[in-house]
Amino acid sequence: MQSTFDFGGDIVWRPTQDEIERSNLHAFMREHEIASYDELMRRSTADVAWFTDAVLRFLDIRFTAPYTRVLDTGEGVAFPRWCVDGRMNIVRNCTDKWAEDAVHRERPAVTWEGEEGVQRTLSYGALAAEVNRCANALRQQGFGKGDAIGLYMPMTPEIVIALLAIAKIGGVILPLFSGYGEQAVASRLKDADAVALFTADGFYRRGQVVDLKRVADAAANNVPTLRRVFVLRRTGHDIPMRQERDLWWHDIIPAQSETAEAEDTAAEDLLMIIYTSGTTGRPKGAVHTHCGFPVKAAQDMAFGTDVHAGDCIYWMTDMGWMMGPWLVFGATLLGAHFFISDGAPDYPGVNRLWQQVEDHGINVLGISPTLVRALMKHGLDPVRAHDIASLRAFASTSEPWNPDPWMWLFRDVGESRRPIINYSGGTEISGGIVMGNPVLPLKPASFSAACPGIAADVYDEEGRPLRNAVGELVITAPWIGMTRGFWRDRDRYLQTYWSRWDDVWVHGDFAAIDEDGLWYILGRSDDTIKVAGKRIGPAELESILVEHPAVNEAAAIAVPHEVKGNAVVCFCVLNPDVEATDELVAALRAAIVRDMGKPLAPRSILFVSDIPKTRNGKIMRRIVRSAFLGQDPGDTSSLVNPGAVAEIQALA
Repeated sequence: MQSTFDFGGDIVWRPTQDEIERSNLHAFMREHEIASYDELMRRSTADVAWFTDAVLRFLDIRFTAPYTRVLDTGEGVAFPRWCVDGRMNIVRNCTDKWAEDAVHRERPAVTWEGEEGVQRTLSYGALAAEVNRCANALRQQGFGKGDAIGLYMPMTPEIVIALLAIAKIGGVILPLFSGYGEQAVASRLKDADAVALFTADGFYRRGQVVDLKRVADAAANNVPTLRRVFVLRRTGHDIPMRQERDLWWHDIIPAQSETAEAEDTAAEDLLMIIYTSGTTGRPKGAVHTHCGFPVKAAQDMAFGTDVHAGDCIYWMTDMGWMMGPWLVFGATLLGAHFFISDGAPDYPGVNRLWQQVEDHGINVLGISPTLVRALMKHGLDPVRAHDIASLRAFASTSEPWNPDPWMWLFRDVGESRRPIINYSGGTEISGGIVMGNPVLPLKPASFSAACPGIAADVYDEEGRPLRNAVGELVITAPWIGMTRGFWRDRDRYLQTYWSRWDDVWVHGDFAAIDEDGLWYILGRSDDTIKVAGKRIGPAELESILVEHPAVNEAAAIAVPHEVKGNAVVCFCVLNPDVEATDELVAALRAAIVRDMGKPLAPRSILFVSDIPKTRNGKIMRRIVRSAFLGQDPGDTSSLVNPGAVAEIQALA
């Protein structure tokens, strides 16, 4: 695919020399006598084994038995083996080594704030003790190495404790989105033969109780391998407890010893299966190991968001999305402080997020473009009511930016001095393919570069490197965080990522690299819009629409057309107090024609109250398209707003 694209214009942020010199990335480069980022990329991608070994040492990842080789590609680049012969349980590095340090054990590890205002902080010593209690409870119930255990809980300290405890006993973590319905929970638990589940009675969302246990029960009844359900009392409302299966967290876990040995695991032993949403069929379980996902998460957090020991990072996420485990593993491997909260970010007041930054001294804030667009509607008063001086940088993932909300966050909120560390990759990557960093400049909505060690490129349709135009995002060498495949589905993994070009990972995103070497991600390549032979990424059209002051959010799709093959249909969510008129439709259509040309003029521009999206803000265009065309929308379990589907169906 090639198209005209505005690559972000001028550079708007450059790091100061002090910012560069204090960064983890600069320290790593200095340690290895690397003079420039370009040199780092050449060395890290030409010799992946050297780079990976250097990162493991930089992060102080400790092994109980050393690896004999960093990388073995004897089974092909799609199935590399890492840290060969090495033995290591990642939790020894996340909590135990810090708890053994007399100074660091007293430092904060995790702080939680509930929607109703209750707060709790665990030091590294306290977190290690709670993880050990939970691990002992699991062992007492007969669980151990290789057992798959689900996490279907709100974002409280207990979900962090449970995640690390499962890993400590050598179990397999199954993170599940707290907004899933019973079928989505059951299908993932059944696919992994889960033996236990952590859940809660419920949680608060905009002042209302979400009855999590009811959904967990309905799902558990359809999972024959499930033997135990551990229930956290979060809201205190009455729930049924099945005597032979269910156990209260507060009855069993606090009674355990606060010392526990980590299971002796190989570096490549199974750690976690994270399920990604698919269009049809059984969910895809991305397989991750002790030396894979956590190491890549910590590398990106260190080199991209520049988190140091003692810094506080808050990434707004659910544990069911990869950024939840990414936050826990990345922060604890770095000895950093991370913040979590449940409930809505703009309830009980639209200033809740900025109040949290002030109250907890947050240094790095991960926030989605969708939330930024929602916050923009309230202006800057909620921001300026709080002291956010602790904040050094924003970060963002999950969907492409539109320039206007990016500039609002950077210029108006960030005072043109706090960078937005854009981050894109995925569950199967264990983090980022491309990312901002503290040593390179930024343009609006851009990524500074590929992540160190990621041999990323942009290919045209013939598999040739492409610049200053839009093409397929690819990776041409293995990296330690790559998924070890899809759970029990080798062929699907190979077909999804390795089938287009030999030994090339095709990620499924459209991307571009401009003349200054900055990167842009433009959405999923399977969302491509092709009209009369002209191909375009929907993000380009959507950016034009949200530039209009009336439009808060937009989604563009292709629908069949008997002459042109496809036509464009756009869905817009308007800002408050804006009236949907024929004049507004004409103005929006004219803006697209002006910027993209008459052939890409939309057939229809329709106004809706919401657009289907996941809780982390990703617009689900395939569901928009299926709903509008009257087709089966497939798996909608990850949607935070399923009512939006019916509204679109009614417009068809």
